[in-house]
Amino acid sequence: MSLLSALKFLALPLAVANYRERLLRTLVAAGVDATLVAAAIIGATLLSILPNLPSLDSATDYQPKVPLRVYTADGALLGEFGEEHRDFVPIAEIPKVLKDALLAIEDSRFYEHGGIDYRGVSRALLANLAGGYRQGASTITMQVARNFFLSQSKTLKRKLTEIVLAYRMEGALSKDQILELYMNQIYLGQRSYGFSSAARTYFSKPLGELTIAEAAMLAGIPQNPAKHNPSVNPLRAKKRQELVLKRMLDLGYITQPQYTQAINEKLKVGASQQFEVHADYVAEMVRQDVFAKFGVDTYTKGIKVYTTLIKAEQNAAYEALRRNVLAYDQRHGYRGPEDFLSLPDAADDRDDAIDAILARHPNSDNLISAVATEVSPKRVVAEPAFGDTVEITGDGLRFAAAALQSNAKQDMKIRPGSVIRVSRDARGHWMIAQLPEVDAAFVALNAEDGSYRALVGGFDFGRKPFNRVTSAWRQPGSSIKPFVYSAALEKGFSPATLVNDAPLSLPGGRAGDDWEPQNDDGFDGPISLRRALARSKNVVAVRLLRAITPSYARDYLERFGFDISKHPDNLTLTLGSGSVTPLQMAGAYAVFANGGYRVTPWLIQKITDMRGQVLVETPPSPPRTDEQRVIDPRNAFVMDSLLREVVRSGTGAAASRLGRPDLAGKTGTTSDALDGWFAGYAQDVVAVAWMGYDTPRSLGGREFGATLALPIWVDYMRQALANKPVAERSVPAGLTQVTGDWTYEEFSADGGVKELDMEAPATASNAASPAPTPATSGTPLMPFGKEPN
Repeated sequence: MSLLSALKFLALPLAVANYRERLLRTLVAAGVDATLVAAAIIGATLLSILPNLPSLDSATDYQPKVPLRVYTADGALLGEFGEEHRDFVPIAEIPKVLKDALLAIEDSRFYEHGGIDYRGVSRALLANLAGGYRQGASTITMQVARNFFLSQSKTLKRKLTEIVLAYRMEGALSKDQILELYMNQIYLGQRSYGFSSAARTYFSKPLGELTIAEAAMLAGIPQNPAKHNPSVNPLRAKKRQELVLKRMLDLGYITQPQYTQAINEKLKVGASQQFEVHADYVAEMVRQDVFAKFGVDTYTKGIKVYTTLIKAEQNAAYEALRRNVLAYDQRHGYRGPEDFLSLPDAADDRDDAIDAILARHPNSDNLISAVATEVSPKRVVAEPAFGDTVEITGDGLRFAAAALQSNAKQDMKIRPGSVIRVSRDARGHWMIAQLPEVDAAFVALNAEDGSYRALVGGFDFGRKPFNRVTSAWRQPGSSIKPFVYSAALEKGFSPATLVNDAPLSLPGGRAGDDWEPQNDDGFDGPISLRRALARSKNVVAVRLLRAITPSYARDYLERFGFDISKHPDNLTLTLGSGSVTPLQMAGAYAVFANGGYRVTPWLIQKITDMRGQVLVETPPSPPRTDEQRVIDPRNAFVMDSLLREVVRSGTGAAASRLGRPDLAGKTGTTSDALDGWFAGYAQDVVAVAWMGYDTPRSLGGREFGATLALPIWVDYMRQALANKPVAERSVPAGLTQVTGDWTYEEFSADGGVKELDMEAPATASNAASPAPTPATSGTPLMPFGKEPN
């Protein structure tokens, strides 16, 4: 070997190499043997390396940077936080097919050599002598040494250090331990470290489910994660995979039929990690909680959090919310393209411009952003950021038909260059869609212990991470009425109490006018409280609150977990002019569902470290005590019967299609339809749905809680109640039937309220029951005109 070739092979830094090359040429010219000189250089380098070798602690006591992962109660991954996507998988749990694939292409003699494969070194040397440092001879052990302790620079000192470290590692660790380190530490593209993470990133599956073809594809990546990344360079990755499969065949790891099948297998490759559950808002809630406990270790120590969510129910909630928000959006028409691009003439420039503008309009799950390139009333062709060109015809154009006409207004018109949304319908056909402006929230709790079953804080976390379940303070509308009714039961009222549903005029309106609350369906005269709640009669609710006083009802709300500072001390309280969050509402309805006990919502079952050791665990709920009871069991029973009536024959009747007699709940719609609610329960599941605009505006004159929120609730409950028996309630002691309905025994004779305001239509001057001052703070009553239900 010439001295110059030896220098090239050892890849000395350029400046040093030039100096040493001149020196060695001089020595050779003087008759000194080149081999001796090279050996002297290597020896001197080794002498400088040995005293400064790094400790093997980071390998022998391996502490990988594993991200925080969040799971459902049934083990489905719903979120991950950390700089590196990485799992730690013990070598015994890594499937043989993947180990075979990796060793076939990277180090087939791994279990035979002592850290250095001299056959491989000889092969690399011959290749490198042909011209430059083009082929490596690194074993798995040498690669582990490099990845843990060294840079990627190709110098004599680095290479010799790698060799020495490889020998030391072989003496300190078993072969399986070294391979375990490699398969968990190696970078495999797309922020994925280790093969388990890569399997989830590229194929959305755990290691144990990989096919031979998929294992070979992953095994081909380590040599060059950028060049052989299957999501970025599919053709190069395929060629590399075929090479891996050929090596596996040659080494006898697979049979000829297995090879043929793997070569022809069509792989579905993803570009990012796909979670099994749609729960971005929950993942963020957990992240904040865990960071408060563990600080920066949250993102690197492999912490695992197991929540109380149920996978099937969480996904049902997510799909229900998005489906019904889109249904509302479809009912209210197409608003026009999101943006516009002047399309360049040159194809490359056009592609770059499309990519640039679509980067500002990211996809929202199945709502794909695309740029229209060809437009007519019968056909639209559009280019998405990823995937094939989209062609939309027929029914797929119906939603935006007006925007395809030549006389469409400029801001609504779809034309070449328009940024639009496309989606697939139930049959897989493309259609024009749009990103909704309205938003929604949904939460479900276990009514017995307060654990979360499902939570969706909005339509799209990526677009708006604001969690409306926990943080949106909205008027509850008529969904607050049951709590006023509950308060009235303690004052001697019963479901059979007759109330005069007649016009009512009260002082305290704005601008000095009288306040005249209205019903959405007119006036019915004498009506029982049971029928009044079922039909959400506003005037009856006002009369009832006036009888028990707003201050009493307001204080009573606190029993259910409401913040009474958010509720007015006047008669509009019963129509929902205060403020609640969806989570508060769920906790409040849980009291009716569980027989009268207050629950505290909780999300995290346990937190473990990377090895599975429990760090934090929520203990099982202890038996409930009387201290937790906030309402009389008789009250809870009667309210349950009233709320079942709402679903059976009232404003919540659409829920009855679930075919269960134990469904109970209440609709709510605020003035001018700014908010739509449904809160209800069955068995041990209590759930609340809300829909509205983040900046309040009317949802439409024909929209109500029953059309907006109730469909979300029904779609979720169909999944949540699928395997649950119908709940039967026993009658608590102290209740009796009077005139066909329930009342407290102490009010069954003359102590109860049999009727209210029945003498004459109540006005400010002739109200049958004394009215308290409508607004104790001096604020006028809200000018509710015709309050929806």
